[in-house]
Amino acid sequence: MAEKPTILIVDDEPGHADVLAEALSQSGGETIAIYDAKNAMELLSTRHIDIVITDLNLHNDKINGVDILKTAKEQNPGSDVILITAYATIDTCKEALRSGASDYLVKPIDIDQLRAMTEKSLKKFLSAGHAAKNKEGFSFAGVVGQSPSMQSVFGILKRVAPTNITVLIEGESGTGKELLAQAIHNNSLRRNDAFKPINCAGLTESLLESELFGHAKGSFTGATEARKGLFEVADKGTLFLDEIGDMPMTMQAKLLRVLEDGIIVPVGSNKSTVVDVRVISATNHDLASLVEKEKFRQDLYFRIKGVSVTVPPLRDRTQDIPNLVEYFLAEASEELGKPKKSISDNAMNILKAYSWPGNIRQLRNCIRTMAVMTDAEKLDVKDIPAEIHQVRQLSGQVAPLGGVSLNDIERKAIIDTLAKVNNNREKAAKLLGIGERTLYRKLKEYDIQI
Repeated sequence: MAEKPTILIVDDEPGHADVLAEALSQSGGETIAIYDAKNAMELLSTRHIDIVITDLNLHNDKINGVDILKTAKEQNPGSDVILITAYATIDTCKEALRSGASDYLVKPIDIDQLRAMTEKSLKKFLSAGHAAKNKEGFSFAGVVGQSPSMQSVFGILKRVAPTNITVLIEGESGTGKELLAQAIHNNSLRRNDAFKPINCAGLTESLLESELFGHAKGSFTGATEARKGLFEVADKGTLFLDEIGDMPMTMQAKLLRVLEDGIIVPVGSNKSTVVDVRVISATNHDLASLVEKEKFRQDLYFRIKGVSVTVPPLRDRTQDIPNLVEYFLAEASEELGKPKKSISDNAMNILKAYSWPGNIRQLRNCIRTMAVMTDAEKLDVKDIPAEIHQVRQLSGQVAPLGGVSLNDIERKAIIDTLAKVNNNREKAAKLLGIGERTLYRKLKEYDIQI
Protein backbone atom coordinates (compact mmCIF):
# COMPACT_ATOMS: atom_id res chain seq x y z
CA MET A 1 0.00 0.00 0.00
CA ALA A 2 1.36 3.40 -0.93
CA GLU A 3 2.09 5.90 1.82
CA LYS A 4 -0.55 8.52 2.57
CA PRO A 5 0.03 11.56 0.33
CA THR A 6 1.06 14.78 2.07
CA ILE A 7 -0.65 18.12 1.39
CA LEU A 8 1.13 21.30 2.51
CA ILE A 9 -0.82 24.57 2.81
CA VAL A 10 1.29 27.75 3.03
CA ASP A 11 -0.54 30.96 4.00
CA ASP A 12 0.65 33.67 6.40
CA GLU A 13 -2.94 34.26 7.53
CA PRO A 14 -3.37 31.44 10.13
CA GLY A 15 -7.15 31.58 10.05
CA HIS A 16 -7.24 31.21 6.27
CA ALA A 17 -4.68 28.38 6.27
CA ASP A 18 -6.62 26.49 8.95
CA VAL A 19 -9.89 26.82 7.00
CA LEU A 20 -8.24 25.32 3.89
CA ALA A 21 -6.64 22.54 5.95
CA GLU A 22 -9.99 21.68 7.52
CA ALA A 23 -11.70 21.69 4.12
CA LEU A 24 -9.17 19.17 2.79
CA SER A 25 -8.92 17.05 5.96
CA GLN A 26 -11.19 14.35 4.50
CA SER A 27 -9.45 14.25 1.12
CA GLY A 28 -7.40 11.15 1.85
CA GLY A 29 -4.09 12.92 2.39
CA GLU A 30 -2.22 14.15 5.45
CA THR A 31 -2.78 17.92 5.61
CA ILE A 32 -0.21 20.32 7.10
CA ALA A 33 -0.79 24.07 7.51
CA ILE A 34 2.20 26.42 7.84
CA TYR A 35 1.91 30.18 8.42
CA ASP A 36 5.54 31.21 7.80
CA ALA A 37 7.32 31.13 4.44
CA LYS A 38 10.73 30.32 5.93
CA ASN A 39 9.33 27.38 7.90
CA ALA A 40 7.64 26.12 4.75
CA MET A 41 10.96 26.17 2.86
CA GLU A 42 12.64 24.24 5.68
CA LEU A 43 9.88 21.61 5.71
CA LEU A 44 10.12 21.15 1.95
CA SER A 45 13.85 20.51 2.22
CA THR A 46 13.46 17.84 4.91
CA ARG A 47 10.20 16.05 4.08
CA HIS A 48 8.57 14.56 0.99
CA ILE A 49 5.50 16.64 0.01
CA ASP A 50 3.11 15.52 -2.74
CA ILE A 51 0.82 18.55 -3.07
CA VAL A 52 1.58 22.16 -2.18
CA ILE A 53 -1.10 24.85 -1.95
CA THR A 54 0.52 28.25 -1.42
CA ASP A 55 -0.46 31.89 -1.47
CA LEU A 56 1.47 33.78 -4.14
CA ASN A 57 1.99 36.92 -2.01
CA LEU A 58 3.49 36.04 1.37
CA HIS A 59 4.49 38.72 3.88
CA ASN A 60 8.17 37.98 3.47
CA ASP A 61 10.60 40.25 1.63
CA LYS A 62 12.72 37.35 0.40
CA ILE A 63 10.25 34.49 -0.17
CA ASN A 64 7.02 34.41 -2.18
CA GLY A 65 4.75 31.70 -3.56
CA VAL A 66 6.86 31.20 -6.69
CA ASP A 67 9.90 30.54 -4.48
CA ILE A 68 7.85 27.94 -2.58
CA LEU A 69 6.81 26.41 -5.90
CA LYS A 70 10.37 26.19 -7.25
CA THR A 71 11.69 24.64 -4.04
CA ALA A 72 8.86 22.09 -4.03
CA LYS A 73 9.71 21.12 -7.62
CA GLU A 74 13.42 20.90 -6.90
CA GLN A 75 12.85 18.57 -3.96
CA ASN A 76 10.14 16.48 -5.66
CA PRO A 77 9.66 17.06 -9.42
CA GLY A 78 6.52 14.90 -9.31
CA SER A 79 4.72 17.15 -6.83
CA ASP A 80 1.70 19.25 -7.77
CA VAL A 81 1.61 22.93 -6.78
CA ILE A 82 -1.53 25.08 -6.68
CA LEU A 83 -0.95 28.83 -6.41
CA ILE A 84 -3.44 31.18 -4.73
CA THR A 85 -3.53 34.78 -5.88
CA ALA A 86 -5.67 37.84 -5.23
CA TYR A 87 -5.07 39.20 -8.72
CA ALA A 88 -5.72 36.86 -11.65
CA THR A 89 -4.12 38.76 -14.51
CA ILE A 90 -3.17 36.91 -17.66
CA ASP A 91 0.51 37.54 -16.92
CA THR A 92 0.15 36.18 -13.39
CA CYS A 93 -1.51 33.00 -14.64
CA LYS A 94 1.09 32.49 -17.36
CA GLU A 95 3.94 32.99 -14.90
CA ALA A 96 2.40 30.51 -12.47
CA LEU A 97 2.00 27.79 -15.11
CA ARG A 98 5.41 28.56 -16.67
CA SER A 99 7.03 28.09 -13.26
CA GLY A 100 5.51 24.62 -12.94
CA ALA A 101 2.22 25.19 -11.12
CA SER A 102 -0.41 22.59 -11.91
CA ASP A 103 -3.16 25.15 -11.41
CA TYR A 104 -4.07 28.43 -9.67
CA LEU A 105 -7.00 29.84 -7.68
CA VAL A 106 -8.23 33.40 -7.23
CA LYS A 107 -9.26 34.80 -3.86
CA PRO A 108 -11.81 34.53 -2.35
CA ILE A 109 -11.27 30.77 -2.57
CA ASP A 110 -14.06 28.57 -3.87
CA ILE A 111 -13.68 25.59 -1.52
CA ASP A 112 -15.42 23.17 -3.90
CA GLN A 113 -13.07 24.21 -6.69
CA LEU A 114 -10.06 23.71 -4.40
CA ARG A 115 -11.32 20.26 -3.40
CA ALA A 116 -11.77 19.32 -7.08
CA MET A 117 -8.22 20.43 -7.94
CA THR A 118 -6.78 18.59 -4.95
CA GLU A 119 -8.72 15.40 -5.68
CA LYS A 120 -7.44 15.47 -9.26
CA SER A 121 -3.86 15.57 -7.96
CA LEU A 122 -4.55 12.92 -5.30
CA LYS A 123 -5.81 10.37 -7.83
CA LYS A 124 -2.31 9.49 -8.94
CA PHE A 125 -1.21 8.99 -5.34
CA LEU A 126 -4.23 7.28 -3.77
CA SER A 127 -5.22 4.54 -6.25
CA ALA A 128 -3.85 1.30 -4.84
CA GLY A 129 -1.01 0.06 -7.00
CA HIS A 130 -1.44 2.87 -9.53
CA ALA A 131 1.83 4.54 -8.63
CA ALA A 132 5.20 3.16 -7.66
CA LYS A 133 7.73 5.31 -5.82
CA ASN A 134 11.35 4.89 -5.05
CA LYS A 135 12.61 5.83 -1.60
CA GLU A 136 13.16 9.45 -2.58
CA GLY A 137 9.53 9.82 -3.69
CA PHE A 138 9.98 9.95 -7.47
CA SER A 139 6.62 8.79 -8.87
CA PHE A 140 6.03 6.50 -11.86
CA ALA A 141 2.32 6.28 -12.64
CA GLY A 142 1.59 2.79 -13.96
CA VAL A 143 5.12 1.44 -13.36
CA VAL A 144 5.59 -1.23 -10.70
CA GLY A 145 8.95 -2.61 -9.62
CA GLN A 146 10.54 -3.29 -6.26
CA SER A 147 13.38 -5.46 -7.61
CA PRO A 148 16.94 -4.08 -7.33
CA SER A 149 17.22 -3.86 -11.13
CA MET A 150 14.11 -1.69 -11.42
CA GLN A 151 15.09 0.43 -8.44
CA SER A 152 18.35 1.10 -10.25
CA VAL A 153 16.38 2.22 -13.32
CA PHE A 154 14.22 4.49 -11.14
CA GLY A 155 17.32 5.99 -9.55
CA ILE A 156 18.77 6.96 -12.93
CA LEU A 157 15.51 8.43 -14.18
CA LYS A 158 15.02 10.42 -10.99
CA ARG A 159 18.30 12.20 -11.67
CA VAL A 160 17.64 12.94 -15.34
CA ALA A 161 13.93 13.85 -15.21
CA PRO A 162 14.34 17.49 -14.04
CA THR A 163 16.97 18.16 -16.73
CA ASN A 164 16.66 18.61 -20.51
CA ILE A 165 19.16 15.88 -21.37
CA THR A 166 18.18 13.33 -24.03
CA VAL A 167 17.42 9.83 -22.77
CA LEU A 168 17.71 6.48 -24.56
CA ILE A 169 15.63 3.64 -23.08
CA GLU A 170 16.67 0.19 -24.25
CA GLY A 171 14.92 -3.10 -23.61
CA GLU A 172 12.83 -5.87 -25.12
CA SER A 173 9.34 -5.28 -26.49
CA GLY A 174 6.70 -5.10 -23.82
CA THR A 175 8.95 -4.03 -20.95
CA GLY A 176 7.20 -0.69 -20.41
CA LYS A 177 9.57 1.72 -22.14
CA GLU A 178 6.83 4.19 -23.06
CA LEU A 179 5.53 4.23 -19.47
CA LEU A 180 9.01 5.16 -18.28
CA ALA A 181 9.27 7.88 -20.91
CA GLN A 182 5.93 9.25 -19.74
CA ALA A 183 7.18 9.13 -16.14
CA ILE A 184 10.26 11.16 -17.07
CA HIS A 185 8.02 13.77 -18.68
CA ASN A 186 5.57 13.81 -15.75
CA ASN A 187 8.41 14.44 -13.30
CA SER A 188 10.08 17.13 -15.40
CA LEU A 189 9.58 20.88 -15.56
CA ARG A 190 7.88 20.27 -18.93
CA ARG A 191 5.07 18.26 -17.32
CA ASN A 192 2.42 20.91 -18.04
CA ASP A 193 3.16 20.79 -21.77
CA ALA A 194 2.59 18.04 -24.32
CA PHE A 195 3.99 14.50 -24.28
CA LYS A 196 3.78 13.12 -27.81
CA PRO A 197 4.79 9.52 -28.67
CA ILE A 198 5.40 8.11 -32.14
CA ASN A 199 6.42 4.60 -33.21
CA CYS A 200 9.09 4.83 -35.91
CA ALA A 201 8.68 1.18 -36.96
CA GLY A 202 6.49 0.38 -39.92
CA LEU A 203 6.21 3.98 -41.18
CA THR A 204 7.52 4.92 -44.60
CA GLU A 205 10.15 7.63 -44.76
CA SER A 206 7.75 10.17 -46.28
CA LEU A 207 5.02 9.47 -43.73
CA LEU A 208 7.45 9.62 -40.82
CA GLU A 209 8.86 12.92 -42.08
CA SER A 210 5.37 14.39 -42.34
CA GLU A 211 4.41 13.11 -38.88
CA LEU A 212 7.51 14.60 -37.27
CA PHE A 213 7.95 17.88 -39.14
CA GLY A 214 4.48 18.55 -40.57
CA HIS A 215 3.63 19.51 -44.15
CA ALA A 216 2.40 22.45 -46.19
CA LYS A 217 -0.87 22.47 -48.10
CA GLY A 218 -0.47 20.79 -51.49
CA SER A 219 2.97 19.37 -50.66
CA PHE A 220 1.84 15.90 -51.76
CA THR A 221 -1.28 14.13 -53.00
CA GLY A 222 -3.91 14.27 -50.29
CA ALA A 223 -2.33 17.21 -48.41
CA THR A 224 -5.47 19.35 -48.63
CA GLU A 225 -4.40 21.58 -45.75
CA ALA A 226 -1.28 22.47 -43.79
CA ARG A 227 -0.57 20.29 -40.76
CA LYS A 228 1.76 20.72 -37.82
CA GLY A 229 4.21 17.93 -37.07
CA LEU A 230 4.83 16.40 -33.67
CA PHE A 231 7.94 18.50 -33.09
CA GLU A 232 5.84 21.65 -33.32
CA VAL A 233 2.90 20.18 -31.38
CA ALA A 234 5.29 19.10 -28.60
CA ASP A 235 7.02 22.50 -28.41
CA LYS A 236 8.11 23.14 -24.78
CA GLY A 237 7.19 19.51 -24.06
CA THR A 238 8.54 16.03 -24.76
CA LEU A 239 8.67 13.89 -27.92
CA PHE A 240 9.00 10.13 -27.47
CA LEU A 241 10.56 8.32 -30.45
CA ASP A 242 9.74 4.64 -29.95
CA GLU A 243 11.60 1.98 -31.96
CA ILE A 244 14.09 4.57 -33.19
CA GLY A 245 16.36 1.76 -34.36
CA ASP A 246 13.92 1.16 -37.23
CA MET A 247 14.12 4.74 -38.51
CA PRO A 248 15.30 4.96 -42.17
CA MET A 249 18.85 6.27 -42.59
CA THR A 250 17.82 9.37 -44.54
CA MET A 251 15.36 10.29 -41.80
CA GLN A 252 18.10 9.83 -39.23
CA ALA A 253 20.08 12.60 -40.94
CA LYS A 254 17.08 14.93 -40.90
CA LEU A 255 16.37 14.16 -37.25
CA LEU A 256 19.99 14.85 -36.34
CA ARG A 257 19.82 18.32 -37.87
CA VAL A 258 16.72 19.17 -35.83
CA LEU A 259 18.30 17.91 -32.61
CA GLU A 260 21.41 20.03 -33.28
CA ASP A 261 19.78 23.36 -34.19
CA GLY A 262 16.17 23.06 -33.00
CA ILE A 263 14.79 24.17 -36.38
CA ILE A 264 12.14 22.29 -38.35
CA VAL A 265 10.97 22.82 -41.94
CA PRO A 266 7.62 21.22 -42.85
CA VAL A 267 7.48 19.07 -45.98
CA GLY A 268 6.86 21.27 -49.03
CA SER A 269 7.50 24.52 -47.15
CA ASN A 270 10.34 27.04 -47.08
CA LYS A 271 9.29 28.42 -43.72
CA SER A 272 11.37 27.28 -40.75
CA THR A 273 10.18 27.12 -37.15
CA VAL A 274 12.26 27.07 -33.97
CA VAL A 275 11.13 24.46 -31.44
CA ASP A 276 12.14 23.59 -27.89
CA VAL A 277 11.51 19.87 -27.48
CA ARG A 278 13.05 17.28 -25.21
CA VAL A 279 13.57 13.98 -27.03
CA ILE A 280 13.35 10.59 -25.34
CA SER A 281 14.07 7.57 -27.54
CA ALA A 282 13.51 3.85 -27.11
CA THR A 283 14.55 0.71 -28.94
CA ASN A 284 14.53 -3.07 -28.58
CA HIS A 285 17.61 -3.27 -30.81
CA ASP A 286 21.26 -3.12 -29.81
CA LEU A 287 21.95 0.31 -31.29
CA ALA A 288 25.69 0.06 -30.71
CA SER A 289 25.70 -3.07 -32.86
CA LEU A 290 23.64 -1.33 -35.55
CA VAL A 291 26.18 1.51 -35.54
CA GLU A 292 28.99 -0.98 -36.13
CA LYS A 293 27.03 -2.48 -39.02
CA GLU A 294 26.45 1.05 -40.39
CA LYS A 295 22.68 0.63 -40.08
CA PHE A 296 22.37 3.50 -37.60
CA ARG A 297 24.21 6.82 -37.68
CA GLN A 298 26.94 7.08 -35.07
CA ASP A 299 26.50 10.85 -34.65
CA LEU A 300 22.76 10.43 -34.04
CA TYR A 301 23.44 7.59 -31.62
CA PHE A 302 25.63 9.81 -29.47
CA ARG A 303 23.13 12.65 -29.76
CA ILE A 304 20.14 10.67 -28.44
CA LYS A 305 22.21 8.80 -25.85
CA GLY A 306 22.67 11.64 -23.39
CA VAL A 307 21.82 9.13 -20.68
CA SER A 308 20.93 5.52 -21.46
CA VAL A 309 19.03 3.05 -19.31
CA THR A 310 18.22 -0.60 -19.97
CA VAL A 311 14.90 -1.98 -18.76
CA PRO A 312 15.33 -5.62 -17.65
CA PRO A 313 13.02 -8.27 -19.13
CA LEU A 314 10.34 -9.66 -16.82
CA ARG A 315 12.03 -13.08 -16.64
CA ASP A 316 14.99 -11.39 -14.92
CA ARG A 317 12.87 -9.75 -12.23
CA THR A 318 10.30 -12.37 -11.28
CA GLN A 319 10.04 -10.93 -7.77
CA ASP A 320 8.07 -8.05 -9.33
CA ILE A 321 5.42 -10.38 -10.76
CA PRO A 322 3.17 -10.50 -7.63
CA ASN A 323 3.06 -6.70 -7.46
CA LEU A 324 2.39 -6.46 -11.19
CA VAL A 325 -0.41 -9.02 -10.92
CA GLU A 326 -1.99 -7.00 -8.10
CA TYR A 327 -1.71 -3.85 -10.17
CA PHE A 328 -3.27 -5.43 -13.26
CA LEU A 329 -6.08 -7.00 -11.20
CA ALA A 330 -6.89 -3.56 -9.78
CA GLU A 331 -6.79 -2.11 -13.29
CA ALA A 332 -9.11 -4.82 -14.62
CA SER A 333 -11.58 -4.39 -11.76
CA GLU A 334 -11.75 -0.66 -12.44
CA GLU A 335 -12.31 -1.28 -16.14
CA LEU A 336 -15.03 -3.87 -15.49
CA GLY A 337 -16.65 -1.92 -12.66
CA LYS A 338 -16.44 -4.98 -10.39
CA PRO A 339 -14.76 -5.73 -7.04
CA LYS A 340 -11.07 -6.57 -7.27
CA LYS A 341 -10.31 -10.26 -7.62
CA SER A 342 -7.55 -12.11 -5.77
CA ILE A 343 -5.33 -14.96 -7.01
CA SER A 344 -4.37 -18.29 -5.45
CA ASP A 345 -0.79 -19.12 -4.45
CA ASN A 346 -0.67 -22.04 -6.91
CA ALA A 347 -1.71 -19.82 -9.79
CA MET A 348 0.81 -17.17 -8.76
CA ASN A 349 3.59 -19.78 -8.69
CA ILE A 350 2.80 -20.81 -12.25
CA LEU A 351 2.85 -17.18 -13.39
CA LYS A 352 6.21 -16.66 -11.66
CA ALA A 353 7.65 -19.78 -13.30
CA TYR A 354 6.65 -18.72 -16.83
CA SER A 355 9.30 -16.95 -18.96
CA TRP A 356 6.98 -14.20 -20.33
CA PRO A 357 8.56 -13.65 -23.76
CA GLY A 358 6.15 -10.74 -24.28
CA ASN A 359 7.17 -9.26 -20.91
CA ILE A 360 4.82 -6.95 -19.00
CA ARG A 361 2.49 -6.45 -21.97
CA GLN A 362 1.89 -10.20 -22.16
CA LEU A 363 1.36 -10.46 -18.39
CA ARG A 364 -1.16 -7.61 -18.48
CA ASN A 365 -3.11 -9.27 -21.31
CA CYS A 366 -3.05 -12.56 -19.39
CA ILE A 367 -4.39 -11.07 -16.15
CA ARG A 368 -7.00 -9.03 -17.98
CA THR A 369 -8.24 -12.14 -19.81
CA MET A 370 -8.38 -14.12 -16.57
CA ALA A 371 -10.34 -11.36 -14.83
CA VAL A 372 -12.83 -11.05 -17.69
CA MET A 373 -13.39 -14.77 -18.23
CA THR A 374 -13.68 -15.83 -14.57
CA ASP A 375 -16.74 -15.29 -12.37
CA ALA A 376 -15.03 -16.47 -9.18
CA GLU A 377 -13.65 -13.94 -6.73
CA LYS A 378 -10.31 -15.77 -6.61
CA LEU A 379 -8.41 -16.65 -9.79
CA ASP A 380 -6.93 -20.17 -9.78
CA VAL A 381 -4.74 -22.46 -11.88
CA LYS A 382 -7.66 -23.46 -14.13
CA ASP A 383 -8.14 -19.81 -15.10
CA ILE A 384 -4.63 -19.37 -16.55
CA PRO A 385 -4.69 -19.21 -20.38
CA ALA A 386 -3.97 -22.51 -22.12
CA GLU A 387 -0.85 -21.37 -23.97
CA ILE A 388 0.93 -20.69 -20.67
CA HIS A 389 -0.11 -24.09 -19.30
CA GLN A 390 1.00 -25.82 -22.48
CA VAL A 391 4.48 -24.31 -22.32
CA ARG A 392 4.76 -25.39 -18.69
CA GLN A 393 3.47 -28.93 -19.36
CA LEU A 394 5.79 -29.46 -22.34
CA SER A 395 8.86 -28.11 -20.57
CA GLY A 396 9.82 -31.59 -19.30
CA GLN A 397 9.37 -33.22 -22.69
CA VAL A 398 11.45 -31.03 -24.96
CA ALA A 399 15.19 -30.96 -25.43
CA PRO A 400 17.12 -28.71 -23.03
CA LEU A 401 17.46 -25.15 -24.29
CA GLY A 402 21.02 -24.64 -23.06
CA GLY A 403 23.25 -23.68 -25.99
CA VAL A 404 20.31 -22.67 -28.19
CA SER A 405 20.39 -19.04 -29.29
CA LEU A 406 17.58 -16.72 -28.16
CA ASN A 407 16.92 -15.86 -31.81
CA ASP A 408 16.32 -19.55 -32.62
CA ILE A 409 13.98 -19.90 -29.63
CA GLU A 410 12.07 -16.78 -30.60
CA ARG A 411 11.82 -17.85 -34.24
CA LYS A 412 10.45 -21.26 -33.27
CA ALA A 413 7.95 -19.66 -30.85
CA ILE A 414 6.64 -17.44 -33.65
CA ILE A 415 6.41 -20.31 -36.17
CA ASP A 416 4.63 -22.62 -33.68
CA THR A 417 2.21 -19.90 -32.59
CA LEU A 418 1.33 -18.99 -36.18
CA ALA A 419 0.70 -22.67 -36.92
CA LYS A 420 -1.60 -22.88 -33.91
CA VAL A 421 -3.78 -20.00 -35.10
CA ASN A 422 -3.72 -20.83 -38.83
CA ASN A 423 -1.39 -17.91 -39.60
CA ASN A 424 -3.74 -15.31 -38.11
CA ARG A 425 -1.31 -12.48 -37.31
CA GLU A 426 -3.64 -10.70 -34.91
CA LYS A 427 -4.22 -13.84 -32.82
CA ALA A 428 -0.55 -14.80 -32.98
CA ALA A 429 0.58 -11.38 -31.75
CA LYS A 430 -1.91 -11.56 -28.87
CA LEU A 431 -0.70 -15.01 -27.81
CA LEU A 432 2.93 -13.92 -28.03
CA GLY A 433 2.19 -10.77 -26.05
CA ILE A 434 3.58 -8.44 -28.69
CA GLY A 435 2.10 -5.85 -31.04
CA GLU A 436 1.17 -6.74 -34.61
CA ARG A 437 3.72 -4.25 -35.92
CA THR A 438 6.45 -5.96 -33.87
CA LEU A 439 5.33 -9.36 -35.18
CA TYR A 440 5.46 -8.08 -38.77
CA ARG A 441 9.03 -6.88 -38.20
CA LYS A 442 10.01 -10.24 -36.67
CA LEU A 443 8.59 -12.09 -39.66
CA LYS A 444 10.86 -10.08 -41.94
CA GLU A 445 13.83 -10.36 -39.58
CA TYR A 446 13.61 -14.18 -39.39
CA ASP A 447 12.44 -14.59 -43.02
CA ILE A 448 9.28 -16.42 -41.94
CA GLN A 449 6.91 -16.94 -44.86
CA ILE A 450 3.16 -17.22 -44.23
